[in-house]
Amino acid sequence: MYLRHTTVRKSGKRHTYWRLVRSVRCGKRVRQETVACLGELDARGRAKARALAESICGKLLQGHLFDETIPDERIGVRLKDVRVERGRRFGDVFLGWTLWRALRLDALMEQLLPAGREDVPWATIVSVLVLARLTEPSSELHIAEDWFRKSALDSLLEVGVEKVNEDRLYRALDLLVPRKEAIEKHLKDRMGELFALEYDLVLYDVTSTYFEGEAALNRLAQRGYSRDHRPDCKQVCIALVVSRCGMPLGYEVFAGNRPDVTTLNEIVEIMEARYGKARRIWVGDRGMISEDNMEFLQQEGRRYIVGTPRPMLKRFEAHLLEKDWRTVREGLEVKLCPSPDGTETFILCRSADRREKEKAMHARFEKRIEAALEKMAGECKRRKQGPLKIARRVFSRSR
Repeated sequence: MYLRHTTVRKSGKRHTYWRLVRSVRCGKRVRQETVACLGELDARGRAKARALAESICGKLLQGHLFDETIPDERIGVRLKDVRVERGRRFGDVFLGWTLWRALRLDALMEQLLPAGREDVPWATIVSVLVLARLTEPSSELHIAEDWFRKSALDSLLEVGVEKVNEDRLYRALDLLVPRKEAIEKHLKDRMGELFALEYDLVLYDVTSTYFEGEAALNRLAQRGYSRDHRPDCKQVCIALVVSRCGMPLGYEVFAGNRPDVTTLNEIVEIMEARYGKARRIWVGDRGMISEDNMEFLQQEGRRYIVGTPRPMLKRFEAHLLEKDWRTVREGLEVKLCPSPDGTETFILCRSADRREKEKAMHARFEKRIEAALEKMAGECKRRKQGPLKIARRVFSRSR
């Protein structure tokens, strides 16, 4: 987000109006969307801008953007005696620390992890973990041995560098696991307050992460379908639920050999138990579809948008040829078609960009096949080849 201004002349006077805007991508274009109108930012406008900032971030210790200019004070400095010692990162961790407090995670952590006899409160160690993940994702060992001492967090949090070590960081992670649900509920409510988020439509998908090693003590670490193309490694599956704007609502970890289609019912029940059975729409890809899942979603009137198997397109061949398509954005057209029994509505989509991409993929494939066939033809002219050998080579090239 950034500030933009517009200059207007009224009755011979010049007026400058300020807006807080953000960039939003719409198809192939990027447009500026106004987040807040700040007015002329005169004395009254500056007060409104300051109130808006404080409603999000609270009182800040640093100067405000619209503070009055500080009087110029000159101080003599001997440049040859000036040197830099222990330069530290400040801007990114200060922003993260401000967001941490804006989300009221400091108060939540103090409530969930009350101070005891430990040298450093667990709430403080958790903030170190989160800010490190925000600014420079890395291992806990790297945080303790390198990142923390190079940041200004020791001054912001009033924690000595020697107090942050890998043992404390790992123990803090263990303490967070049983409090996962309370943290997710808090973030959902607080971010909804700050940004007026809507949860009428949620998207669900599954990804995975693998382990370099046996992971013998992790019962969920199993070999399964590897999205990372590492079938030799054990993995876990991570199911994530997000809002329509991509804001996470919750996640669950499943065994690495668990098929995606078997997770849908469980994740829906978990989210409904946590946030209630609101009239939300569930969105998933065709990997989540089975007859049992569809029957489960239809129970109690759940609404959904899911990808359907490609063979089902044959049922709608006549609809595909009709011209009553509606453009929803540049290059994308849709139309609604009722199912034969009237219980569902199918959304047919066609994308010009997707069509061109598939044409290019087919063209590249055809060129590779033609080049390989010409190479084999040349080899056959130079030396006689057996039919079985040629057939095997053609089959391997076409895969």
